Amino acid sequence: MNQLGKPAFRFSVFLVFLLLCTTVASAQSNRKLMRSGNKFFDNSNFRAAVPFYEQIIANSPNNALAYYYAGISYMSFDKERAADYVYRAQELDANVNRDLLYWIARIEHINYSFDEAIANFEAYKKTISKRDKARIQEIDMRIQHARNAKKQVENPKDVFVRNLGGTINTAYSEHSPVISTDDNYLLFTSRSASVTGGTEAEDGEYYEDIFESRRVQGGDWDEPHSLAGRLSSTGHDASIQLYDKDTKMLLYRQENNGDILFSERGATGQWGLPQSVGSNINTRDFESDAYITKDGKRLFYSTNHYSKNRDLDIYVSERQPDGEWGKPVSLGNVINTPYDDDSPYLADDGVTLYFSSRGHNTMGGYDIFVAVYDTVAHQWGQPQNMGAPINTPDDDTYYRLSPDGSYAYLSSYRIGGWGEKDIYTINYLRPIRIVGQVFTMQDSIPIPDVKLVFSSTTADQRPISYLDITRAGKGNYEVNVLSGRKFQVQLSKDDKDILYDELEVPVALSESNTIVQNFYIPTTGGAIAKAEPKAKKADGFVICGTALQQMEGARRKTPVQNTLVVLEDDKGQKLGETHTDANGDFSFDVKILENYSILIKKQRFFASRQSFEPDAKREVLEEGGRRYCLVRPLLIEEIVIGKSIIIDNIYYDFDKDNIRPDAARELNKLVQVLKDNPEIEIELSSHTDARGVDIYNLDLSQRRAESAVKYIISQGIDASRITAKGYGETRHKVPDAKSEREHQMNRRTEFTVVKIREI
Repeated sequence: MNQLGKPAFRFSVFLVFLLLCTTVASAQSNRKLMRSGNKFFDNSNFRAAVPFYEQIIANSPNNALAYYYAGISYMSFDKERAADYVYRAQELDANVNRDLLYWIARIEHINYSFDEAIANFEAYKKTISKRDKARIQEIDMRIQHARNAKKQVENPKDVFVRNLGGTINTAYSEHSPVISTDDNYLLFTSRSASVTGGTEAEDGEYYEDIFESRRVQGGDWDEPHSLAGRLSSTGHDASIQLYDKDTKMLLYRQENNGDILFSERGATGQWGLPQSVGSNINTRDFESDAYITKDGKRLFYSTNHYSKNRDLDIYVSERQPDGEWGKPVSLGNVINTPYDDDSPYLADDGVTLYFSSRGHNTMGGYDIFVAVYDTVAHQWGQPQNMGAPINTPDDDTYYRLSPDGSYAYLSSYRIGGWGEKDIYTINYLRPIRIVGQVFTMQDSIPIPDVKLVFSSTTADQRPISYLDITRAGKGNYEVNVLSGRKFQVQLSKDDKDILYDELEVPVALSESNTIVQNFYIPTTGGAIAKAEPKAKKADGFVICGTALQQMEGARRKTPVQNTLVVLEDDKGQKLGETHTDANGDFSFDVKILENYSILIKKQRFFASRQSFEPDAKREVLEEGGRRYCLVRPLLIEEIVIGKSIIIDNIYYDFDKDNIRPDAARELNKLVQVLKDNPEIEIELSSHTDARGVDIYNLDLSQRRAESAVKYIISQGIDASRITAKGYGETRHKVPDAKSEREHQMNRRTEFTVVKIREI
């Protein structure tokens, strides 16, 4: 070797040595982090485990095992991220762990991908030893849960689920809602950072405390206050029930493995020192939840004291003459299963029992069930799953009716919440009373003996219909229909159809709702004309409207003058065009009244489109039935290059070519914008929240943006007009986000116009 080559060779050896040392040190650091994370993981303290796995990912972005354990950990408080991480682990190493398919199936199940969950459970089952009968039994059970969930989701109930909001719910777990008899005082249990002492339990969340809140004007809740002091202990404390005219409270306390206690409110309004409900109820084992009936004579509660496999079962105890609770009796095998049965609640009728169960035909986790006691046969009827959307593939518990029974509270861990478990209300859709009259169109003479049939479907697509006949004299009618859906209305007289109409009935969550809807029947030579379905044939109809424009930064909307307006049919075929006048008004002459689409276009403004439905309530009928005018103006907004516009409700299936149906509905709106505005080029951007590793979030957001762009291109948009860009966590709407809702605001999809072409 020559003399000049020796120093270069020595330096190269030194660099290799340095690199090896760095690699060894990094590997040792990752192994130490993995051991630390796994200690928390093995104790189900998933929140504490996650930072260690995230640090490994930051050190080694392709560490499949860290993604695997992090993904499983996120299942307990961030379902969407759980899917991202476990799929990433599979992408990096399909053999990262022998249980990978199991956890993928679990995550797909809770994210409503039931067919995929079943397929992966079945694939995983083939890898299990035939000797491991317990594991095979578990997988069979989970496959059945996914099938149950699919069936329930395909046949939803007519209810409206509403989150109580960020005043009550946090990024942590809120549960056990308790409502006063006047419906204005709420007790609930929280594991948020605002609990007394701020001490973390073994699972990484804070110890439970009981909070109170009062309803304020407008129906919202005021800022909760902790009921610390005498109601708090060093462990978990949870609200259960207000009873005896709201002067007493049942509560759970984590002492003696879990006991049921009661507290009395003193003359000052303060709660007294909790006392045990008695030795016949509380044991050395776990007592979870309870409910005292309205007459104060029976106590239903859940315990694992009498169970061989330590699952919770529901028992009932009778109050004795001395005021103590007697020896408990099991509700029997009709109610209790080999799995946990918990959270009993008996309605005021004394025979309807609501409870939570991991058994029966659950959709997964705890579901809410209802059973009715047969007072003749003296036995409980078969429990019925209350179905979706009340129940989800995850835990749904603590179902409690409001004082008047018109809605219910429950605690649930579902997509779109504030964090882990949230408190929701279940609002049952109420009937709406529709009243009105039937007139002749030309001279408004009431028509008697007209049969009106209102037809629609329930949420699970079962047909429903309501019928009435107009009275003599005023030609009036009245029907009570289920709210929250569109009805097809058929009017007939003397067995001849005289009108087909549609009526959009809004959601009603309370009684005493009335809609006034009159119908006008065309006549020919004084005789009622026969109607043709879906189209009213006549000459000389006019469709009219007004167009306004909104300049960027301007407060006022101004008329759009001398601008092209296009009339299209419901298939997008152009039927005619016109221009707005000085006041922004326009009109079209049509021969047939049917569904149309009206489009207005102006340079450097986003095109605006509005559907025209001749029977919809948003159109105003003028000039004796010859003229239909849009109530809502067509509004065009100025295109501003560089201004970001958020696309709502985009949820992704990680690393898959397909877009979820809910995301596709939103992306289709952007597809229509691009079709209506062929001159614009856009950047579609995806943003993540700050949780997780920077480099991973950047990569994740890029993949998500590319997935959305691929879908948009598949819908016929030229690829040269749209680019995908992932920004990770570099452009937050809410810096230093803390609440789950703030994280959601940062985790968004936007589009930005980057160029306006000359066409």
